[in-house]
Amino acid sequence: MSQSQTLQRLPLPYGSLIDRQTTIEFEFDQQKITGFAGDSIASALLAQQRWVMSRSFKYHRPRAPLTMAGQDANTLIQLPHEANVLADTIEISNNLMVSGQNFSGSLLKDSNASLGKFSKFMPVGFYYRSFFKPKGVWKLWEPLIRKKAGLGVVDLNFQPEYYDKVYLFTDVAVIGAGPAGLQAALSAANDGAKVLLIEQEKILGGSLNYARFDLAGKKAAELRTKLVSAVEQHSNITVMKQAVCNAWFTDHYLPVIQGKRMYKVRAKQCVVASGSFDQPAVFRNNDLPGVILTSAAQRLIKLYAVKLGQRIVILTGNDDGYYAALDFIEAGLNVAALVDLRVTATNKHLQQTVQQKIQCYMGSTVYEALHDKSMHRVTGVEIRNIVSEGQVGSDVKKLDCDVLCMSSGYMPVYQLLCQAGGKLSYDEQKAEFSISGLPHGLHVAGSVNGVHHIENVLSDAHYTAQLAAAQALGQAAPQDHPVMLSEAAVNFPWPIFEHPKGKEFVDYDEDLQIRDIVNATKCGYRDVQLVKRFSTVGMGPSQGRHSALPTARLVAKSTQRSISETGVTTARPPFTVEKLAHVAGRGFDPYRQTAMHSRHLEAGAKMMPAGNWQRPAFYGNPDERLKNIANEVNNVRQNVGIIDVSTLGGLDVRGPDSAEFLNRLYTFGFTKLPIGKTRYAVMANEHGVVIDDGVAGRLSENHFYVTATTSGVDRIYQQMLKWNVQWHLNVDITNVTTALAAVNIAGPKSREVMKQVCHDVDLSNEAFPYLGLREGMIYGIPVRILRVGFVGELGYEIHFPARYGEFMWDKLMEAGKPFNMQPFGVESQRLLRLEKGHIIISQDTDGMTHPQEVDLGWAVARNKPWFVGKRSIAILETQPLKRKLVSFVLDKSQEQPLEGHIVLDGENISGNVTSCEYSPTLDKIIGLAYVGIKQSEVGQQFQIRVEKGATVLATVVKAPFYDPQNQRQEV
Repeated sequence: MSQSQTLQRLPLPYGSLIDRQTTIEFEFDQQKITGFAGDSIASALLAQQRWVMSRSFKYHRPRAPLTMAGQDANTLIQLPHEANVLADTIEISNNLMVSGQNFSGSLLKDSNASLGKFSKFMPVGFYYRSFFKPKGVWKLWEPLIRKKAGLGVVDLNFQPEYYDKVYLFTDVAVIGAGPAGLQAALSAANDGAKVLLIEQEKILGGSLNYARFDLAGKKAAELRTKLVSAVEQHSNITVMKQAVCNAWFTDHYLPVIQGKRMYKVRAKQCVVASGSFDQPAVFRNNDLPGVILTSAAQRLIKLYAVKLGQRIVILTGNDDGYYAALDFIEAGLNVAALVDLRVTATNKHLQQTVQQKIQCYMGSTVYEALHDKSMHRVTGVEIRNIVSEGQVGSDVKKLDCDVLCMSSGYMPVYQLLCQAGGKLSYDEQKAEFSISGLPHGLHVAGSVNGVHHIENVLSDAHYTAQLAAAQALGQAAPQDHPVMLSEAAVNFPWPIFEHPKGKEFVDYDEDLQIRDIVNATKCGYRDVQLVKRFSTVGMGPSQGRHSALPTARLVAKSTQRSISETGVTTARPPFTVEKLAHVAGRGFDPYRQTAMHSRHLEAGAKMMPAGNWQRPAFYGNPDERLKNIANEVNNVRQNVGIIDVSTLGGLDVRGPDSAEFLNRLYTFGFTKLPIGKTRYAVMANEHGVVIDDGVAGRLSENHFYVTATTSGVDRIYQQMLKWNVQWHLNVDITNVTTALAAVNIAGPKSREVMKQVCHDVDLSNEAFPYLGLREGMIYGIPVRILRVGFVGELGYEIHFPARYGEFMWDKLMEAGKPFNMQPFGVESQRLLRLEKGHIIISQDTDGMTHPQEVDLGWAVARNKPWFVGKRSIAILETQPLKRKLVSFVLDKSQEQPLEGHIVLDGENISGNVTSCEYSPTLDKIIGLAYVGIKQSEVGQQFQIRVEKGATVLATVVKAPFYDPQNQRQEV
């Protein structure tokens, strides 16, 4: 590194984030740049006085960092594999290739920079009024506008990377690790709560790392050392750095992004200590490179040891500007002037700056930032005295400078809180927003709560954390409220100064000026939400972080309302940019195990997912899958098999209106169903689409037991609750899926097995016929026995309390030994049901399937007054069918189609295969498929395209394939 490059850094102790012993070389805009390890791209460039990093969206004006905290779009840059990256958040690395964005030609000589001269021809909302006629003209304008806007370039050859998700649980989640967050985490942890502290930056401390809180300048460092040390050593606190809490959802569900992982955090209580955004002033050319927020300048000095420039002017609306001036002087920088929007300042601060020989201009503002022809850097400021709200006098003072630091006040980081339903109210005297109406368990602390004096911040955080911990642990709330010190106002009420020549930017992302916001209201858009949509204010990457407050002020003034009445635009998740990879990345996939799970493993089961359960696919050597399935199928057909069906949904419906409830919910009739009988139950939605099926059995006059599909039971339970809220029927609905276990014993010898274990139920065909329901006891265990035949054989489905799962399995297996009873798995069950022609909802149906398409018209009671989906089904039945689910066979010499393979009608696609297997019972390939109506008649043949484009010829047959007279299950 050359001596000139070294001199551009401030000496130690400045630069807490950089390692001066490790230099890194990277490329920006085709030039070699050298920085230190720990530098961001922006800090390394600014250290060498490279300010222009990007161009603005509309006018292609040169742009440089505003916040140095990833809170603005001025630093959007292009990396080799990623566009729209913020230069102030990405660390440099060796040989990193970086370029600017949104320019035509070159970054420093953008051929589109002249667009700004034509701004009067591009008024707010001009695109809405200019490109909609004549009809179709937008298709001509769109590519041109997109090209002019620039934006980044997507690397289409980029290889996806690994992203995943993890679940976390905590008593108290603290968002933000500034002074309030650190104190809150400590106080909650000291009270016994398990605390998760989430911080966006790479180091803890927040403003303690760069801001000044006293004239001596020692308090921040001392407080940071004390708090950070205590937090990092506390056993009850888990710290997440470089992690962003991207949203708040009901019951304190917090998606937290850290690196390539999304943490799904569930907290009992949540403390938001997110702090405040430093706010810019609005004046002509306030977007020039070198015009930067005061807090950003302090970050550059303290964290990266960057020597900002030769002459600095500070524009402030509070006492913090004076603290910043002292920081700059101590760092050896030249502060040319301090411009205070207020008429008076705190005496001790003013005295201190006078002692440092800093020229102070009270009750004044920067009216215009000056520049040379290139506009690559601010060259000076025009200062005028303030005569009234937004108005300046004629007395002009011009000062040379190459850096202008500005801060008109602070805006609470309210986004998460408003997502939770919080309401913003504006205090006209303090010129500041406050937040109220938060849900139970969500707390705020620190400057986001309108508390700014450092002692008040700590007291507020301590009390809030104690309250959160007490609620999380079920303890008594603290009684002593903190005593707060008096505070000076931190926000100047109107830091907005319109210039005759314009270019006073309210929204840097969208190049929106004062007149754009005012003209939006003059066009009739009085509501701030409509102003947002018409003007696009707050819709850029910064999401209104620095435009929301001035927009609210301008809309309020223009519509002659208060700022509280106007409010700010709605804050929606995510809080920061969230990659699709975070959402789509590998998720944590929890699964359930049945009460007999260990017995299946002992028997050599190959497990498979079924909904969110684990079920045996088959038993035996995985390398002999087809042989094992065939053996299981043959044993069920010839002897008897047993299968664990505990994953079936179980719903108890009780009450005087239970029959009427089911009658309205399902397509079949249930009001006259006899006690001790079951009936096939098909559910449709309002569109007449089949969404689930099962069996409903009547245990007593006012008690039904209903089964649902494994994957659909939760949705069906929700549907039941939803409809009952609307109908107000006298029923009680309980999801007993996990409370009960179930097995199905099926095969010609199943009655003999049942006789060995069940002695209080008459199992004869006359006393217990097909589709019957009985309650009894097996080895002292209460059971519900349903005589159903999903696999097409004599069978008994036994439902019993889940805690007896292994005991029941063992006793039934023992009873079945003399009859060669063997367990069978899901794949065998699915093949058995396919032979019988039974459909599986969501496999043989889709989101458009109605009963007639799958021959379920017999399960629709058309004489009922009403049921969910009746009108839609009636309408669909009057219309000609466009497709039909048919049964088909193939000779086993042909290639077996797979589920999803398409059905052809000539060269056109007419349907698809939904189920297909080789049947050892029939010695044929059998299946179900949607076909065109012309192909659906028995005996018709149709082509199926299989792997590698080959086709096979299938023949439509009458369902079912096996035992069409139901003789085997009705014996």
